[in-house]
Amino acid sequence: MATMKVPAGTAFGVESRAEEVTGSATVRDDVAPAVAPSRAATELGLKRREFDLAVHLGAVRVRSGPDGRPRVHREEMDRLRARDGFPDELRALVRTVGTAEGARLLGISPVRFTRLARAGCLTPVAFYLNRYRAVVWVYLAREVEALAVRSPELLVGNSPPWMRDRLESGGDWRPRNWRSRRIERLLALTEDPWLRVAVVAQSLDPVQLAEVVDDPYERAHFARVGREAESGRRGSVAGREAMARLMHADEPDEILWRRISLIAELDAARELRPAPRPGETRWPEPVGAPAVPAASARLSGPPGAQPPSGPGKTSPAEESQSPVAPPAPAHRTSPGASAGLLARLRLGAARGLGLRRPRHRAAVRRTRPRRGGPDKGW
Repeated sequence: MATMKVPAGTAFGVESRAEEVTGSATVRDDVAPAVAPSRAATELGLKRREFDLAVHLGAVRVRSGPDGRPRVHREEMDRLRARDGFPDELRALVRTVGTAEGARLLGISPVRFTRLARAGCLTPVAFYLNRYRAVVWVYLAREVEALAVRSPELLVGNSPPWMRDRLESGGDWRPRNWRSRRIERLLALTEDPWLRVAVVAQSLDPVQLAEVVDDPYERAHFARVGREAESGRRGSVAGREAMARLMHADEPDEILWRRISLIAELDAARELRPAPRPGETRWPEPVGAPAVPAASARLSGPPGAQPPSGPGKTSPAEESQSPVAPPAPAHRTSPGASAGLLARLRLGAARGLGLRRPRHRAAVRRTRPRRGGPDKGW
């Protein structure tokens, strides 16, 4: 099964162009020889940022090595070298331009180029932060040149009415188009259902996310899965903050669409396998831990103790000593309708999941030895 790696980079927001890193698809394969991404970029005649963009666009396939790090297999290197026009064609595929260079390609002013981008005529492929921490968008050069062929009327004369309406209303479609492009690419690079949920969930703020996914265990699960899938250079703190800010949908129609997409991906993930919950697996026994009598198992802490039972279950010690009737069968709620976190904690405390501390400090003092005794280190 493919497991997507989502390294931070220019497509996700970093300080400089030199730190551009984008997502990549990874497939477990430990047989064929492979090289690290930095060496692969050198052998392919690409800069590191160009190589990372090629991976994000799907032009270069990256697999995971035995240690889980991304690797490029020799088969992929040979395939790329055998293509006609190598390496110039590969460089042209990942060539990016900013506002000034893009305006020169189209033969228009930078102001008009910015208006075209703000109106949604051009979709950014990445961004970076300049020294003033302002977002600078970059575009694929081939897409900029394609605009001149596709819509030459936008380059001369007055702007069409729909374009003027968008600009006069203060709209800026660059973040929205970049979000859509990034989410589509990352979804195309992974088949893991919970990782797909994590990708779509990035477009919603915490409030919107909690409204769609009311189960805290599910939110924690796909958040953890998303963090574990990250690799590569993470960039600066400012870059990650800009990334998180730009990833959130801000228009009502886009928010609605992302919520619907998240529900669809979440339903698919639940059908394949539910999110893990506390108490479903036994605690691992510590190596070399002394045996604890069953009578004292309930009073000892987690180290060396028998793991607590889940809601509605009793430990073996309680079954052998308690004369009460057998407990009620365990009830497990479905992932879509699980109880809240506080309710689950109250339920666990009522059924013997936790141990309460002494109510009065005096009871604790009576158990302590006096100063000067053999345990005066207390």
